[in-house]
Amino acid sequence: MISLVLALLLGQAGQDAKPQRTDAPPLVADRIILVGDSTMAPSSGWGSIFCAEHVKSSVACLNMGRGGRSTRSYRTEGSWDLILGELKLKGYRSTYVLIQFGHNDQSDIAERWTDLATEFPANLRRFVNEVRAAGGIPVLVTPLARRAFKDGQLDNTLGPWAVATRQVAQEMKVPLADLNADSAALIQKMGPVDAMTFAMAPPLPSEIAAAKTGTTLPPRSAADARLPDVATASNGPRGQIVRKFDYTHLGSAGATTFARIVTYELAATVPELRSQLLP
Repeated sequence: MISLVLALLLGQAGQDAKPQRTDAPPLVADRIILVGDSTMAPSSGWGSIFCAEHVKSSVACLNMGRGGRSTRSYRTEGSWDLILGELKLKGYRSTYVLIQFGHNDQSDIAERWTDLATEFPANLRRFVNEVRAAGGIPVLVTPLARRAFKDGQLDNTLGPWAVATRQVAQEMKVPLADLNADSAALIQKMGPVDAMTFAMAPPLPSEIAAAKTGTTLPPRSAADARLPDVATASNGPRGQIVRKFDYTHLGSAGATTFARIVTYELAATVPELRSQLLP
């Protein structure tokens, strides 16, 4: 009987010790939206690692990078309209839109290519103006350098597109994350062989041998791509990502490295975000 009374008293004491219920304080959250091509997109770029590992849980991070897109095709296919729709959603303290293009703007595919001198910078300016008009904060990101080498030197074919991006950022007073400069410096320091570890799949022996001479082989054609394992379970995921070796796209090591570089660039150029970013 004594033990039963004691248990009841202890239970009542535990209930009495609970504080009075209150509502949670209003959430004050920032949002980051990533807009770009495959070097940012899930499974082939740095964007998902950035969202998963380098922003606090209180920050909404949306990776809208899409493979094969340029400043032209991202808009004409309707993806940019989705971004503008996101910007209409209220409840965030600030929304930062990171914009990175260049790889497919220099393509010769009809739906993608843009003129470097006129159309590419004009498209970037239009993105910037529309983000600002919608209440967002644009941040321009120079395109990730490719990892092709010639005579021991990085063949940074995206350098001119990075220059154009820097010029628009300076002209319009837009924060800039200079991923091209940072990635080019790192890749050059690593050299053509070690830089191969950033790819989605291992290189062939012939590609390694060429890299050791200081000049990498041309990228393989799509017909030579290494196909992924297909899920065998009838009710399992059926989507596929072609994982091949090239000098552009990123595997886990490359994504991890360049996501961290973008994080530090962003902290330097957008100090208001520093407390929301994780090293």
